[in-house]
Amino acid sequence: MGASGLRVGDQAILEPQGLQALIHLLARSGYRVVGPTVRDGAIVYDEIASTEDLPVGWTVDQAPGSYRLTKRRDGAFFSFSVGSHSWKQFLHPPLLTLFRARRSDGRLLIRPDESNAPRFAFMGVRPCDLAAIAIQDRVLLGGRYANASYQARRSGAFLVAVNCGEPGGVCFCQSMGTGPKAAGGFDLALTEVTERKRHFFLVDVGSEAGGAMAAQIPRLPVEDEHIQAAERALARAADKMGRTLPTEGLKEALQQSYDHPRWEAVAGRCLTCGNCTAVCPTCFCTTVEDSTDLMGDSAERRLRWDSCFNVDFSYIFGGSVRPSAPARYRQWMLHKLATWRDQFGTPGCVGCGRCITWCPVGIDITEEARAIRAGEPDGKEQAHGNA
Repeated sequence: MGASGLRVGDQAILEPQGLQALIHLLARSGYRVVGPTVRDGAIVYDEIASTEDLPVGWTVDQAPGSYRLTKRRDGAFFSFSVGSHSWKQFLHPPLLTLFRARRSDGRLLIRPDESNAPRFAFMGVRPCDLAAIAIQDRVLLGGRYANASYQARRSGAFLVAVNCGEPGGVCFCQSMGTGPKAAGGFDLALTEVTERKRHFFLVDVGSEAGGAMAAQIPRLPVEDEHIQAAERALARAADKMGRTLPTEGLKEALQQSYDHPRWEAVAGRCLTCGNCTAVCPTCFCTTVEDSTDLMGDSAERRLRWDSCFNVDFSYIFGGSVRPSAPARYRQWMLHKLATWRDQFGTPGCVGCGRCITWCPVGIDITEEARAIRAGEPDGKEQAHGNA
């Protein structure tokens, strides 16, 4: 194919060397390219320079409270489900300096943070995480007051999605309508195919910027067999979802269950550690902290992630609104699956399953929702085998 631009909706075929060319082109275009890579026994998101940095030939086994890397027999680049990291850490950093203040000659000088926001290119964004970014867009950019830091990072981001061909044992994106195929919100979307000794990517153009970028890299025309192979890969993924979460009537069922004994049962296991909110790609709660030097001449104000599982998070004059573990777990789950709809028009859950995998005691949000809907108080999650 020639060097003419590609339009939104166009398709092309990339071979592995074409993906390498895309990474290099993005870097030369001034982007900080971030993608999945293997580190410390897990697949995490970090800066990458080539396809050699990707988790080639790796996949993961995930279950409640369990995560393990395993080798594949093929050379697939993206045949794994999401890990503990999400793209939230780059767009909505866990720690952000808002301003610095200094006392000088009897005057107080306040200097806002003026560091330039990085220009990110995200390589390998799963459809569930695309949906999570769209949710955070509504939360942090919608309404009258936009989050300036998020806006600066988000406006310059280039998103290369990868449709899911290998869901994990805790994934339920199909139930939430967020996968396994990306519906939008990307500049380019890739579907990786490794079958019959072939390895290629079907590319869908999702924006003018994506079309302009794809026009500059080696690519091949799309044949019917390419489309059919990609469709087979997505169909297999849809059949391999590790969890389900029926959502019809769920909001109403949860909101009618504030006094359900299940909250006490699950809180008997919950450590209120906040792991689920830290790994969740949509949780956005923060707190502000001030610090000063010993002489009181300089100070700094920082924004950092917080969690509704922290007892101080709901502290107001006179004490915490939610002092007990059952109340805090109920707040988190009802916000995700019920009241988030009232606030932002969608659930706050995208079905990625991170909260299940990275819960130290393996609490499963899909099982808790099912049990409350069914009126079960006993807390014996594993007895029902929600697989």
